[in-house]
Amino acid sequence: MNNVCFFNATEEFILTTTTEKPQDQKTGWFSKFLATVEWLGNLLPHPITLFALFCVFIIVFSGIAQYFGMSVPDPRPVGSSGREADGVIEVISLFSGEGLRRIVAGLVTNFTGFAPLGTVLVALLGVAVAEHSGMLSAAMRSLVMGASKRMVTVMIVFAGVVSNTASELGYVVLIPMAAMIFHSLGRHPLAGLAAAFAGVSAGYSANLFIGTVDPLLSGITQEAAQLLDPDYLVGAEVNWYFMIISTFLIAVMGTFVTEKIVEPRLGPYNEAEASIDLGEQKVDEVTAQEKKALRMAGLTFLILCALLALTVVPDWGVLRNQDTGGVKNSPFLKGIVAYIFITFAIPGYVYGRVAGTMKTDRDVIDAMSKSMGTMGMYIVLVFFAAQFVAFFKWTNLGTVMAVKGAVMLQTLGLDGPEVFVFFILLCGMVNLTLGSASAQWAVTAPIFVPMLMLVGFAPETIQAAYRIGDSVTNVITPMMSYFGLILAVAARYKKDLGIGTLIATMLPYSMVFLLGWTLLFYLWVFVLGMPVGPGAATYYNP
Repeated sequence: MNNVCFFNATEEFILTTTTEKPQDQKTGWFSKFLATVEWLGNLLPHPITLFALFCVFIIVFSGIAQYFGMSVPDPRPVGSSGREADGVIEVISLFSGEGLRRIVAGLVTNFTGFAPLGTVLVALLGVAVAEHSGMLSAAMRSLVMGASKRMVTVMIVFAGVVSNTASELGYVVLIPMAAMIFHSLGRHPLAGLAAAFAGVSAGYSANLFIGTVDPLLSGITQEAAQLLDPDYLVGAEVNWYFMIISTFLIAVMGTFVTEKIVEPRLGPYNEAEASIDLGEQKVDEVTAQEKKALRMAGLTFLILCALLALTVVPDWGVLRNQDTGGVKNSPFLKGIVAYIFITFAIPGYVYGRVAGTMKTDRDVIDAMSKSMGTMGMYIVLVFFAAQFVAFFKWTNLGTVMAVKGAVMLQTLGLDGPEVFVFFILLCGMVNLTLGSASAQWAVTAPIFVPMLMLVGFAPETIQAAYRIGDSVTNVITPMMSYFGLILAVAARYKKDLGIGTLIATMLPYSMVFLLGWTLLFYLWVFVLGMPVGPGAATYYNP
């Protein structure tokens, strides 16, 4: 894949496109709305700073709440783990000598014991081998460039969704490639960019495979659920079924919006609008050697799946639950992250050996090391997020707020499935100013997971609903970490393009995805009664 021209252009255009203010951004209610969103987002500190401030706030507020005797009746059944003897949950102050001692003593263990930390890092080690060997890039190019002209749009959106397995690969490779492909077909390149961006970002939580985001979110969900039920476990696979069916829905909806709304609105493309020489662009074909390597990697993947099936499918499978004989709560599901690691690392290495991109074990180690080197910001974020979640748990503030919120929902009559409409909308709105999925969920999960558990819904279902709201507004918020990058790529094809133009182009995707994905959620979960993932419950029964 020839990405040199893309990266050189990116460095130049990120600066120009984020500082220029074209006329279309200055007038009109929509432009004013976008400017307000950007202004509000810029008021927020960095997510790491935000978590540090939240920790300070919890310490101070817990002292005030305890002073005024804030408490709620304990909603947990008599005899359950952690239930107060008098049936009352009171706020415990950290703004005291005892609180300070607990903070100091728990600072390290809060971090090292935070559920998402280890699972994400282990999964990423395997994905790193597949990515740095070139396997994922080659598979993506083969998928998109091998599609017929009639199917190219749907395959670009589909590839965008699947690319989320490897984190930023879709942003860095697929989005600029989609614009090039549309241009080569005589179609508007910004329509191709929009289709890929929609799949990668607005369809962020859909996928055929369990990726690095799944253990990250499930770990946060588990921490939040244990505020109410200390023994509750949430695995990385708990939304897998719903994410699989969502992949096909996103591909269909993304194709519809691209071909029926976005492309007609853009009209015929005028190459005079470009800011670069479009004749220099090219997308490298998948070579014969790469095709051979992909076939060998695919065969390796199938062999691994067959071996894994022998440990789970037969009644004598060693990874089945030894107490019940079933798959639920089995070592297989509890250790799903280990299989993410294996099924990416081994095929990735096989691909690298055949393609010639990995020749020794040193190449594998270097690939893993490079990916770990990019996780510095994440690790710092996790440190402060872990303290925030622990403080919530120690002070009982999360449980108290959840009980009060659940009572309010019941008073308003919003204790049925309709509550998820408001929850999804709220998550989408919060995402406009706090673009990180993990940061947003770490802030909101300790409140909303116990709250919705108290009105009868399982954490797995709550997490699936959250992922809809978190995904659909990614493409219309300037706070999304890759927004400047997308703006830079778009400016190659339309030199006067500004933030307002890009968001206006992507807004139809957000609206259609929000409506269609929410309807699928209700149909799948509450009409058909299907689980959102293996062993996942829809309702919470303490």
